[in-house]
Amino acid sequence: MCEGIVARRRNPLRKRIGGFAIEHTRHVLEYFKRGLKRKFRLQASDCLVIPRYQDLLAVPLNDLQHTSEGALCLFHRNRLHIGILSARRPIGKAHSGASRLRSGGGALFNRSMLDIKLVREQRDAIRQRLATRWAGDELKIDEALALDEKRRALLVEVENLKAQRNRVSKEIGALMGQKKLAEAEAKKTETRDIGDRIGALDKEVAQVEAARDEILLRIPNVPHPSVAVGKTAEENPEIRVWGEKAQFDFKAKNHIELCEKLGLIDFARGAKLSGSGFLLYTNWGARLERALIQFLLDLHTTSHGYTEVSPPYIINRDCMIGVGQFPKFVDQAYAVQEGLDSGTMGKLYLLPTAEAPVANIHREEILKESQLPIKYCAYSPCFRAEAGAAGLGTRGMIRVHQFDKVELIKIVKPENGYDELEKMVANAETVLQQLGLHYRVINLCTGDMGFASAKTYDIEVWAPGQGQFLEVSSCSNCEDYQARRMNMRFKSEGGENKFPHILNGSGTALARLFVALIETHQQPDGTIKIPAPLQPYLRAEKIA
Repeated sequence: MCEGIVARRRNPLRKRIGGFAIEHTRHVLEYFKRGLKRKFRLQASDCLVIPRYQDLLAVPLNDLQHTSEGALCLFHRNRLHIGILSARRPIGKAHSGASRLRSGGGALFNRSMLDIKLVREQRDAIRQRLATRWAGDELKIDEALALDEKRRALLVEVENLKAQRNRVSKEIGALMGQKKLAEAEAKKTETRDIGDRIGALDKEVAQVEAARDEILLRIPNVPHPSVAVGKTAEENPEIRVWGEKAQFDFKAKNHIELCEKLGLIDFARGAKLSGSGFLLYTNWGARLERALIQFLLDLHTTSHGYTEVSPPYIINRDCMIGVGQFPKFVDQAYAVQEGLDSGTMGKLYLLPTAEAPVANIHREEILKESQLPIKYCAYSPCFRAEAGAAGLGTRGMIRVHQFDKVELIKIVKPENGYDELEKMVANAETVLQQLGLHYRVINLCTGDMGFASAKTYDIEVWAPGQGQFLEVSSCSNCEDYQARRMNMRFKSEGGENKFPHILNGSGTALARLFVALIETHQQPDGTIKIPAPLQPYLRAEKIA
């Protein structure tokens, strides 16, 4: 059981209260055993989770408007306490200088990226695994732990001062009863001094914790032990290959030549509209792109059991932090500004992939174990600045700033995470098999893995016109790394709150799939044969 405060969301009195203070607390572990739901009529769906009491003091009054009078549960040092929320002493005025422990969109929880308890207990093992990423991230572990130890020492000092203040307060009562007013006033001065010291330490705790968490946010996930150690893509083990490379008895064209000859994409006008790295699909090209999207969605929803969702294409910063895009890859994102209001810049972003909003759907929620696994699929355009990326100035579809993709997301129990990863890879493979495209599956080595991933499979399709394999799907198990950043949990049958594993995969990316499809199925007369699964969508057998 971790530290935390749970306050009732619903206000039975139907009135808004501007601030609260804890009136008193008492140990009621026995009440917890009987069940908070029966004793205090509290349910998980009614609760707002706030990490610690000092964080409650840091929450702006507007965020407390929906918190009602009633029971407040305080977990401190693994002990459950119940307190009373009261409007008698609004906390906003007394603690107006408290720091706001918020990030962009305003999450009220303390983000745990890697499990800090696990990092403390297995420092050397985690450092060794992170070292295999070859990015120097293992050095950040020592920095984070040094700040964590400082924070814990400060908290001990705060608790000792609070205990001292309580003792002095009792002495004041005794002195007042004995009419020793001068001594009582001296003790009151002492309590005020202690209170000032506690206030100063609380601020220092918040600052140290913010510095620790900023470091933790920049530490990638720990590679799974089964992942091969390596530095570059050349060291990625090949797992399996499907099909054969397309063979032609004529001079095959590449996708640029095919697109220009058949009028599928107008590269020049796409660049005129938006700059290099943007495409203008035309006529059969636009129809083929739309057919591929519909085929992918239909396949994953009807055959693979995913639930389709259609997310916003503009998302807040918390979504980007939750999946691990921020803060590391903020330079690759397209930030949105509302009109001429420069103050809105950096609050919203164009999504880099549907993973960002869809994986965050249940952020800050406690799910029921019976709800798992949750399987979502979503189409979206994807926007990536990729500052300084090589090749963006060249013509073609291989590396672009905007492309379409159908994303797969799974939220599963930890014990099922890696079985579900294998199934997700199989789901993505089915796409290429039905389209008759030669591909291979590789397991990314430690040095080539994504920031949030613990284990990743890439599916690379063969593009004859390029003479190379192109990545069209990347399927990853992020274990509980993203769930911790999002504070997404599920309640087990035993009543324990656990972090689920979150998996993501491309099912698949469209631009490179488009390239491989037209290059593979080109015919001697310059037409493109349409694979059977796409013919009902295009109502044609070939593109001419």
